[in-house]
Amino acid sequence: MNQTRITALIASTFIFAASSAATADALTKIGKPEGQVNIVAWPGYIERGETSPDFDWVTGFEKATGCKVNVKTANTSDEMVALMNEGGFDLVTASGDASLRLIAGKRVQPVNIDLIPSWKTVDKRLQNAPWHTVDGTHYGTPYMWGPNVLMYNKDVFKEAPASWDVVFEEVTLPDGNTNKGRVQAYDGPIHIADAANYLMHHKPELGITSPYELNQEQYNAALDLLRQQRKLVSRYWHDAFIQIDDFKNEGMVASGSWPFQVNLLAADKQPISSTIPVEGATGWADTTMMHADADNPNCAYLWMEHTLASNLQSDLSVWFGANPSVPAACTDGRGMQTAAGCKLNGMEEFDRIKFWQTPVSKCKSQGQCVPYYRWVSDYIGVIGGR
Repeated sequence: MNQTRITALIASTFIFAASSAATADALTKIGKPEGQVNIVAWPGYIERGETSPDFDWVTGFEKATGCKVNVKTANTSDEMVALMNEGGFDLVTASGDASLRLIAGKRVQPVNIDLIPSWKTVDKRLQNAPWHTVDGTHYGTPYMWGPNVLMYNKDVFKEAPASWDVVFEEVTLPDGNTNKGRVQAYDGPIHIADAANYLMHHKPELGITSPYELNQEQYNAALDLLRQQRKLVSRYWHDAFIQIDDFKNEGMVASGSWPFQVNLLAADKQPISSTIPVEGATGWADTTMMHADADNPNCAYLWMEHTLASNLQSDLSVWFGANPSVPAACTDGRGMQTAAGCKLNGMEEFDRIKFWQTPVSKCKSQGQCVPYYRWVSDYIGVIGGR
């Protein structure tokens, strides 16, 4: 991780800590489309048929609106925050560990849900979610949600691993060999929450009630677990396609991952599957948010409405292995997804997922917690062997 990126990531956390919520006024009507919309998105989130001709929800939108869709992919929430701080983008598909930072840093603006007719179709559990709603004001449109799954090689694990211990502790795997050098971990500070989630189950005496709200003792325990994990990890991944290649060609057998990688590997006939172990999982609920200084707000609003179409939500749910923010996408038959497919993606696991959020010093569960800027610098230290 280079010094420029480190500086940008740490700077973004100070913006969160020092700023108050954005108060810019939302648009009151949609005007003439500007001709383009520039979006920062997770890999696989915005497809135009280039990866697979079966998945294209961009071409039709461009023809219907005249708004050309330009996409910049980002592999971590911190990259997204850094890009939005730099500017030049209209929208971002932000996870919960980025969205409140963007709101507090005044990098995004409120959205007028009256200009998004399909808002009423959004899952009631997401409409007022705390990662995009502040004091009753909405700062985005729900997009997709899902768990951070444990991906594993079925040639090694004849049955799904019951615990995350296969990536946190040195253990002998079912094939008789150690897991050392055969597992991966996520290259992002939010991975500290995965360690905390593991400790919630295995060390209840620590008193952790949220993996994002850690006092110093709890935080130290999570870092110690991550230092132990470092001895096992072959690669810290943040590029989904590199992780896919590692599981195909480099002997990796287990890692925290996204359903996106699992689906692509399975489609390529690789012996790969995933599970949510006994400890539960962290996860993400992503929101399409508009930059405070968006150059193309009319196209941005048109895109946000487009993303709530149940056929788009349905196909994206199949493609990414995630859950649609519009529940009808599972059942109305307008796209590829089915009720069984949504169940497989974890639609019924909502309450078992601890959704990403930005750690702050003034936390709800206890008096004082370790804030995110510490997570950034300390996780860099863990990866570096400190």
